[in-house]
Amino acid sequence: MIKIAGAIFMILLSACRGGDEKEPDPDNGTGARVEAWITSPVKSILFEKSAEDLIFTSTINADPTIVVDTTVTFQTIDGFGNCLTGGSAIVLNRMSQADRTAILTELFGTEGSNIGISYLRVSIGASDLSDRVFSYNDLAEGETDPGMTRFTLDPDRDDLIPVLKEILAINPSIKILGSPWSAPLWMKTNNSSVGGSLKHEWFAAYAKYFVKYIQGMKAEGITIDAITIQNEPLHPGNNPSMYMTASDQALFIKQSLGPAFAAAGINTKIIIYDHNADRTDYPLEVLNDPDARKYVDGSAFHLYGGTIGALSSVHNAFPDKNLYFTEQWVGAPGDLSEDIKWHVENLIIGATRNWCRNVIEWNLASDQNYDPHTEGGCDRCLGTVTVNGNIVKRNPAYYILAHSAKFVRPGSMRVDSNTPGNLPNVAFRTPDGKKVLIVLNTSPAKKNFNIKFRGKGVQVSLDTGAVGTYIWQ
Repeated sequence: MIKIAGAIFMILLSACRGGDEKEPDPDNGTGARVEAWITSPVKSILFEKSAEDLIFTSTINADPTIVVDTTVTFQTIDGFGNCLTGGSAIVLNRMSQADRTAILTELFGTEGSNIGISYLRVSIGASDLSDRVFSYNDLAEGETDPGMTRFTLDPDRDDLIPVLKEILAINPSIKILGSPWSAPLWMKTNNSSVGGSLKHEWFAAYAKYFVKYIQGMKAEGITIDAITIQNEPLHPGNNPSMYMTASDQALFIKQSLGPAFAAAGINTKIIIYDHNADRTDYPLEVLNDPDARKYVDGSAFHLYGGTIGALSSVHNAFPDKNLYFTEQWVGAPGDLSEDIKWHVENLIIGATRNWCRNVIEWNLASDQNYDPHTEGGCDRCLGTVTVNGNIVKRNPAYYILAHSAKFVRPGSMRVDSNTPGNLPNVAFRTPDGKKVLIVLNTSPAKKNFNIKFRGKGVQVSLDTGAVGTYIWQ
């Protein structure tokens, strides 16, 4: 009886540990070699594999120590990536076939030196980084089409769809999120691409618009894993843009979009909000409506306002709903030392430590003049790569993403790690059992520290402002 009671106690104790996604830990020791990839702006080291031989030993010195604990688990990771804007597709599609294949393989391939981007966001219709404003149901003034009989994906057939198909040939499992910047103008209160709101009388028509989009892309061999209802619904000044209140978003979901998806047998995830961390009241208002909430997978965020820690309050209120980080720009001309520090600390580390299943940087590619963009659209958005003819330049977001996307593959799980002073970090266990630790040195000087796992440690160091990704089996 004593042995049985003890066994039951240990089972209950194990079940109570850690986050909301537990599973038995397969790790049974160390002695492993540690692979290190470093970006150090002060040393002009750009995502280079360290030649230093790092091995876990029983010796742990008095330096700060990051302890990785794979028995305490949190959310599963869907991926890291970019927004493939219409403008990105245009500049990529203008390249020669050989040069385009080379850069797309480098960005999306998973072998060798490729960086393995695993998540993409695309615009449903035009974004402000398209070459013009359009929707998939543009009509003459005074015309309407509630049955979506004139819906067409033709605006995307020249560039976006062909480039997406090339990417899918390289990485067939990449997840794709679609986000609209505006409904068709005839559905809006101001009949303009800038601002205005969706008229309630066209809720059903707009839901059908989403259905047609998902079905049309599926017919092209492109699966849309998720959609957001509206990009930046509280920012009606962009071109295109559309204002949508939380109450309208909840009403649209429960009255029109959710039932339309169900009727059409569509399993694409519905994600709400898609705006800044300073207004967590918005997704909470939608989720507090049980008739809307039943159709919602989770909430999406940007960080042009607020702090990344605010996202955990949404998770804590609705722990059964997912969180996503869906956009953050790098402003031209870019500053690697500042950009990589801010983005790694707040997004790669901060967003994932606050329950996000993905991290999406903004524009994948632009030309040397930060084009294309709409009139009034962003004219200082620096792409992850700059494409000038067939010449490619790798910008800060390239290195930000490389440190995570290459090693933290879809299906990885965030695991526990402590945070010593000036060493923000995040740890993961990959589907094949590898451990990945991403560390940033925010101190003004070089920092020596230990990584501790299963009672053993390895001694490492990072220059000021440097990022290190450490991988071991």
